[in-house]
Amino acid sequence: MTYIQLVNAVLRKLREDSIQTIQETEYSVLISDFVNDALTYVESSWDWSNLRETLVITTVDGTDTYPLTGFGNTSEIMSVYNVTDSIQIQPRSKAYIVDKQYKSTLKAKPRYYALNGTDVNNDINLIAYPKPDGVYTLEVNAVVRNKVLVDDADTTKLPTLPIIQLAFAYALREKGETGGQSASEQIVIADRDLSNAIALDSANNAGELIWSYV
Repeated sequence: MTYIQLVNAVLRKLREDSIQTIQETEYSVLISDFVNDALTYVESSWDWSNLRETLVITTVDGTDTYPLTGFGNTSEIMSVYNVTDSIQIQPRSKAYIVDKQYKSTLKAKPRYYALNGTDVNNDINLIAYPKPDGVYTLEVNAVVRNKVLVDDADTTKLPTLPIIQLAFAYALREKGETGGQSASEQIVIADRDLSNAIALDSANNAGELIWSYV
């Protein structure tokens, strides 16, 4: 669904007239804000399959810090691989890597990584250790969030029913009851629909939910 379709879906539940553009009325702008609030909530509630991407880093000899373009600061790293050497790079704390850097100027193929602040675009920096001694291809498997709808035709990869139901709940909280439906009742419905969407998506990643003793 497009941004304007999501907003109109919420407006219909509120028994309001549909709109032709997000900016049509002050109320439609308010509802559009609620839609984005609901999208952010749904987005952060689960590691959605549709939000998973592979970000590629090509290292430079002697450079250990690389921005994850488009990653923002609310996304999540699932794993990092050194494709050149066919090995997984293990996560470590920034303190661990900084300690190693102080003690050694070693340059070699990267074996560990940590996150190290953000760049000018507010994207997370990845710091690799040891400092690369040449060109390596690193694949960062991540759940990339930070999506905000702006234009009428913008779309989301997320399940839309929980977004609509949550935005409707936010609108009810601001407006009051509509047809006897209270905000608290609608929150329960929205949470149920979100739980159902998560359950359906988790079936595509069942192995991630299996825990074992090590």
